Amino acid sequence: MSTALTPPREGNLEAPTRHALDWRNPEFYDQTAIDKELERVYDICHGCRRCVSLCQAFPTLFDLIDESKTMEVDGVAKADYAKVVEQCYLCDLCYQTKCPYVPPHPWNVDFPHLMLRAKAAAHERGETAAAAKILSSTTTVGKLSTIPIVVNVVNAANRNSAARALLEQSLGVHREARVPTYTSNTARKRLKNLDGEGAAQAAGRTRGKVAIFATCYCNYTTPQPVEDLAAVLRHNGVGVKLVEREVCCGMPKLELGDLKSVEKYKEANIPVLVAAIRDGFDISATIPSCVLMFKQELPLMFPEDAEVQLVKRHMFDPFEYLWQRHQGGLLDTSFKNPLGKIAYHAPCHQRVQNIGPKTREVLGLVPGTEIQAIESCSGHDGTYGVKAKTYAFARKIGKPVETRVQQIAPTHFASDCPMAGSHLAHGMGDSPPAESPLSLLRFAYGI
Repeated sequence: MSTALTPPREGNLEAPTRHALDWRNPEFYDQTAIDKELERVYDICHGCRRCVSLCQAFPTLFDLIDESKTMEVDGVAKADYAKVVEQCYLCDLCYQTKCPYVPPHPWNVDFPHLMLRAKAAAHERGETAAAAKILSSTTTVGKLSTIPIVVNVVNAANRNSAARALLEQSLGVHREARVPTYTSNTARKRLKNLDGEGAAQAAGRTRGKVAIFATCYCNYTTPQPVEDLAAVLRHNGVGVKLVEREVCCGMPKLELGDLKSVEKYKEANIPVLVAAIRDGFDISATIPSCVLMFKQELPLMFPEDAEVQLVKRHMFDPFEYLWQRHQGGLLDTSFKNPLGKIAYHAPCHQRVQNIGPKTREVLGLVPGTEIQAIESCSGHDGTYGVKAKTYAFARKIGKPVETRVQQIAPTHFASDCPMAGSHLAHGMGDSPPAESPLSLLRFAYGI
């Protein structure tokens, strides 16, 4: 009688799963344990190398290995492991689109969350620079920068070469990087009269009423996509309001490894979002990173928190929501204006939500519209694209996208992430300028 043996698998043929983040366990911050896991995962990555083109983390790792005496991971000094960690901005693309060894594969590789663990341990040891803490405090910076009169001073300074040189020295913001233009006429001020009224009609997972999480970035610097989302939803018979109040979603602090601040923001946001959900509203936001934070990162940090899981079930990317309405026969497709040729950049934090190309599908409903999608990282990813230490890498990562946009020669260039779009447009000299897909959809409706 023979016993059949299960042959070893080179890659994973099953859908990836994600383990909860064990961040309250003291061992999570143990550097010896972290170094051991880093060595194990780095060795697997060294034997594969299919992620070399995604970001700067992998070229940094492979250069360290190739330049070592053994040309293997054991030849790399553990003190140099952090050089790889600091290049990871948690885009999640390696996990969701490239790595064949993610769980349930027995090798159990979760590169982004291992990088997060290493960042968190360094933060707990007090190694986070003060400048990084300031740059990631988006709610505080936004509130201060949009005070009337102050906002004019801030914007003028951001356009002044001498002031930018000083900003580079003090906060490490590269003098050539594009920084946001702040406005005192915030999204919350513009849309304060939205009341959410309307006869809600369900379609798919949507319930026909939406409370918009305005986000720090859009609220203080780019309110137009929030206005456009509200206008498009109302045009389609969806009751709309802003969430009662909000602070940062926590993604900038997560990327820093400051998990305690993430928890503080969660304690402020989740009860407000839950109250809206219990009043019959779904939630949406115009920044993919914020949507991902509530859909994935907070649920993985707080797997036992029923309210966090409730928000996860009712959080939607704007075009995911609109596509659900279309599938239910409730999306108005009487468009008045064609959009021509669109070079559409799909941001990383939207792609890894596993919702499919919903922006492309909704815009594709507009007659006289041709969409050419670009699924590659912009290189911006929060503060990575403005820091003096990483700005050159960010430009290098985004260059293929910029080249592709210029080859397409579009009528419009759009990205769901206004930060990514602005960063890429800056690299192209704003020719073409970046636009929001929500603005394009509103234009197509003629509203």
